[in-house]
Amino acid sequence: MPASDKTIKDFEKSLQSLEQIVSKMENGDLGLEDSLKQFEKGIQLAKSCQDALTSAELMVKQLIEKNGLQQTIPFEEK
Repeated sequence: MPASDKTIKDFEKSLQSLEQIVSKMENGDLGLEDSLKQFEKGIQLAKSCQDALTSAELMVKQLIEKNGLQQTIPFEEK
């Protein structure tokens, strides 16, 4: 699987998990300790999503800057 496909799947999985955490917290189904654990996990997932979006933005910029040619330029992932 190419890195970009993996990044997309990781992003989608992280976003889905983040949405589930938000739903649980909004419903008030969690106690204080569980809420704090889920909040911490949510922060990590949000960072993961932001990193994936930043990588995608970099790829788009590189595609545009390459004289309109649709070819990707390799870049190092964090």
